[in-house]
Amino acid sequence: MSNPKFRTMGKQFGRRSWAEPWKIKMVEPIKMTSRDDRLKSLQEAGYNTFLLHSEDVYIDLLTDSGTSAMSDRQWAGMMLGDEAYAGSRNFYHLEEAVQKYYGYRYLVPTHQGRGAEHLISRTLIKPGHYVPANMYFTTTRLHQELAGGTFVDVIIDEAHDPANEHPFKGNVSLEKLEALIKRVGADNIPYVSLAGTVNMAGGQPVSMANVRALRGLCDRYGIPIYLDATRMMENAFFIQEREEGYQDKSIATILKEFCSFTDGAWMSAKKDHLVNIGGWLAVNDGDLFDELRNLVVVYEGLHTYGGMAGRDMEALAIGIGEAVEDDHIRARVEQVRYLGTLLTDWEIPIVKPIGGHAIFLDAKSFYSHIPQSQFPSQTLAAELYLDSGIRSMERGTVSAGRDPETGDHRYPSLELTRLTIPRRVYTQAHMDVVAESVKAVYDARGEARGLKMVYEPRYLRFFQARFEPLA
Repeated sequence: MSNPKFRTMGKQFGRRSWAEPWKIKMVEPIKMTSRDDRLKSLQEAGYNTFLLHSEDVYIDLLTDSGTSAMSDRQWAGMMLGDEAYAGSRNFYHLEEAVQKYYGYRYLVPTHQGRGAEHLISRTLIKPGHYVPANMYFTTTRLHQELAGGTFVDVIIDEAHDPANEHPFKGNVSLEKLEALIKRVGADNIPYVSLAGTVNMAGGQPVSMANVRALRGLCDRYGIPIYLDATRMMENAFFIQEREEGYQDKSIATILKEFCSFTDGAWMSAKKDHLVNIGGWLAVNDGDLFDELRNLVVVYEGLHTYGGMAGRDMEALAIGIGEAVEDDHIRARVEQVRYLGTLLTDWEIPIVKPIGGHAIFLDAKSFYSHIPQSQFPSQTLAAELYLDSGIRSMERGTVSAGRDPETGDHRYPSLELTRLTIPRRVYTQAHMDVVAESVKAVYDARGEARGLKMVYEPRYLRFFQARFEPLA
């Protein structure tokens, strides 16, 4: 346990157990199917875990998006939904919560995060623009490309090495960014796309020092910064834990300071905010807000609901307040660390340091005999499901897609399989089961064979692609 309080207790009393800061009020039964049934399900799903039926899954670690357990206060708030088409009071509760905890002036609600990505991309990006970012995220990059932009990775080099222990592997390389500005011109960069707790890098955070320096660089060239705030609570936790001068500051204080260095943010509320659906886009620029508020009516819904029911906005407003509680976010990250520590104790290769929302298995090291053209990350996800009914997801060559110019597969340096932990859903015993399954698959790694893709959608292929095992 990384919390100093628990280390002190350990010295005084030997081992002292830690428990989640909540108790269970309602349960949903789950069951493990037989291996033969799992093989049949896997075949029917084309060896893509996204295409499995949820009832055939034992422990679902596909994603933490919309899979969290809501609190009694959130469920109570659902009963207070004002379902008026215009001017729902729940919208104003949500607006107040975003202004209070994130500090942005204007709020546009959306049905989920990619709705917000679409709006900001369509509004700010023009054909020929370049969009620098601290590593890509699948839907973000696609929206930027569909708007005519070219994604440019400006994350620090350490982020591409799964074994590197840099404490802030999500940091932007200011040198890479400035080189891009000088090469293409500041006028051709609509904004810097900054992600807190970089998902594709293994859930790695950005330091306060880095975002402060980034603000200074962007101010010199007149370039805005827009934040993917989807997992900023976890990012704030790592700042509190690792960055000098922040140990005694609350998660809420750190979050608001970080956001103060940016011009706005988009949010998939299905992660940090502990709800099953919802998102938002918040900005400080009044003219930009006017454009976004007009555009949301075209694609999402009226500017006071944006694709969400009133009850969903109320649950979201309450969830924001719960998500910034220090005990909550500590419990969330420590559960992920518990699983990661079990795996590293067995010398199973994972991305280090352990991230905030998931364990990322290093499939390239796991299956060193399977080339990336045979999709080792997808293979590992399939093998885990076959072993124990655990659903994980691929974050490697399949997710990276194809180069739009050459049509060839992109082969990222990080070939990962993600075990994503929903918030307030599973217990430590579930994590033990997961760890033991990963070890069993790792011990049998030499027997695994790769996959071939037999169906490939045009966009975001990892969601719907189908595969078959190689002989």
